[in-house]
Amino acid sequence: MVNSQSPKQALSLAEPPYQGERAGNGPDLGNRVKGNETQFCHDRIMNGVHQMPAGGRVDWVDYAKGFCIIFVVMMHSTLGVEAVTGREGWMHAVVEFARPFRMPDFFLISGLFLAQVINRDWRTYLDRKVVHFVYFYLLWMTIQFAFKAPGIAAEFGALEVARLYLLSFIDPFGTLWFIYLLPIFFVAVKLTRRAPWPVIWLIGAAMEMSQLHTGWMVPDEFAARFVYFYTGYIAARYVFALAEDAQDNPLLALGCLLVWAVFNGVMVREGLASLPGFSLGMGLIGAAAIVAISALLSLSPLFKPLRYCGRNSIVIYLAFFLPMAASRTVLLKTGVITDIGTISAIVTITGVVGALAIFWAGRAAGAHFLFERPDRFKLVPDKPKATPQSAMQPAE
Repeated sequence: MVNSQSPKQALSLAEPPYQGERAGNGPDLGNRVKGNETQFCHDRIMNGVHQMPAGGRVDWVDYAKGFCIIFVVMMHSTLGVEAVTGREGWMHAVVEFARPFRMPDFFLISGLFLAQVINRDWRTYLDRKVVHFVYFYLLWMTIQFAFKAPGIAAEFGALEVARLYLLSFIDPFGTLWFIYLLPIFFVAVKLTRRAPWPVIWLIGAAMEMSQLHTGWMVPDEFAARFVYFYTGYIAARYVFALAEDAQDNPLLALGCLLVWAVFNGVMVREGLASLPGFSLGMGLIGAAAIVAISALLSLSPLFKPLRYCGRNSIVIYLAFFLPMAASRTVLLKTGVITDIGTISAIVTITGVVGALAIFWAGRAAGAHFLFERPDRFKLVPDKPKATPQSAMQPAE
């Protein structure tokens, strides 16, 4: 069914898509807001109110994910090179500039379409939102461990290898903490979906501002990131409206982005961006800025490679560690390039392109299990699709 409303009508903030019952006779505010978000996503994505590209994806969302995954690889690549050499390069400033918004935007985008699926039965929900990521975490944690185990064994012994491997089941290993934490967020939101949303959001904000530091990845990152994921869930319609406004008013959007970039840079330079309260505001503003940037980038075909990275963000996230580490070792040992910043940039590019190369090679060799979950690891079989779609849907 295709809704006959125009896109502008559906996006009007003054006339939300969902017309709930009058106050006092129907759902409370929290449930009405969630109803709005669910209906909005349904109209926007499923009923074609806003024209969707082939494959059922939103173009600027892929650009945003591409933007963020490249910054994630850049962070690991740059800090890794600097840790080995004991020196900082010009890329360090770029990594620091992105710190306030890099992961907040990634989690906000991850929660953006949750209203579409939050009311699924638990079995289907757990299959799509928990088992899916557990499969990839266990597989790639083991793959990463296989590469790192010989070095650990040589330095600390076989018992330490076994201890660290078992520890990885409860404390995320290496770079994989994001897909370890994401299923926890999905379950947390479904369990609390009937609670008043302002209460949950305020709890999330308080956790972020507490800057919890227990030394364990899961509680610390849960406290630091949940509010952004939940914001993506409850504020989806406003995020979409922001993206469309940026596309309709590109010059105004560019002006606002310039102001934001200066503000973000000053806050980072002065050491204020990481302070309690400031970090939450900077994360939300920065995530909004990335949405606007991505919406503008999606207007030009010149940036399609970035969109491809976004479509395959989970591929890059899972596999970049190997080409990143290999290129870093080669560049530092050969000494052909001595500038730390340049080395970091090359390692970043190699990490992204190398991960995609592993994906292409695995697909060509028939090793689909590396990036596609086999049917035997599914609680609920996939429904037949009416039209062909990409096998990878990283942020469903």
